[in-house]
Amino acid sequence: MPALTLAYIGDGFYELTVRNHLLSAGVRRVDDLHTQAIALVRAGTQAELARRLLSELDGQEQSVFHRARNAKGQHTPKGATPGEYHAATGLEALVGYWYLTGAAARLERCFTVLWEIEGEKNA
Repeated sequence: MPALTLAYIGDGFYELTVRNHLLSAGVRRVDDLHTQAIALVRAGTQAELARRLLSELDGQEQSVFHRARNAKGQHTPKGATPGEYHAATGLEALVGYWYLTGAAARLERCFTVLWEIEGEKNA
């Protein structure tokens, strides 16, 4: 499957998981949900998550990450460096890959690290 297609799937799963986490944490006001979700789904946070997970990836996972990170045709949104955006795309492709292959333990590890990052930002 093309790397950017995996990233597309991963982006949707990542966003839904973040929203579910915030609801489970008791966030109820829509503006609070939006603000807190943005902090977790922004390219900078995803790039940091990718950096923390990179050493744990096996060869196939590294390949998925690098193919998506290096894919052509990506634009960089405001508020993100090109490096952050490319790393975030790689992370989203990994999430899509793990979701489609049923790698629940890898997804759980990914989001456990994300919640750690969230805790550090809120400390």
